[in-house]
Amino acid sequence: MSSSSSSRRASLPRRGVADGASEGVLARVSSSISQSWIVARGKAAAAETGTVAKKLLRSTGKAAWIAGTTFLVLVVPLIIEMDREQQLNELEMQQSTLLGTPTPPQPYATAAPAK
Repeated sequence: MSSSSSSRRASLPRRGVADGASEGVLARVSSSISQSWIVARGKAAAAETGTVAKKLLRSTGKAAWIAGTTFLVLVVPLIIEMDREQQLNELEMQQSTLLGTPTPPQPYATAAPAK
């Protein structure tokens, strides 16, 4: 019986072997999907999206460079000068307190009630 079972195995056709073997159902479906116009439009849209993203990133980088340079040239010196002026005002207040000169009246101070 072993000889008859081996002959049966030999007579069964193999899949994927030459002699005009056709593609399987899954291969045909996947190739038809990959060749459809929807996939082609999706690939084109993805390519366009990549191009737009690259241009946007480049222009955003340029804008960030301009904003950063403007900040360094205009705003940082202004902040430094304002800090110096504040330190000078504090120094003048300390000196006037130590020398006994009257301090300028504070705008939010209320007058003491008369007795």
